[in-house]
Amino acid sequence: MSYVNPDPDPERTTGLEPGGGVPPGETPPAESSMPEAGPHEPDVRGRGWAWTPLTLILLLVLLLAVGFLAYALALIF
Repeated sequence: MSYVNPDPDPERTTGLEPGGGVPPGETPPAESSMPEAGPHEPDVRGRGWAWTPLTLILLLVLLLAVGFLAYALALIF
């Protein structure tokens, strides 16, 4: 596999002075970055937990806590 240098050859690039400088009035060679920010992309984050799953989880935790408390009280008495 051979490597190809992405930089232009300064000997064959028009508009460059010796040493790689750009004379006044010339446009420098283009960069490989994006010229603009591009289209606006909407925020994809969710709005948090929905109320139904959160309520079901809290009810399950509460039911388990009451069950463990009842079991502990049954062992003591």
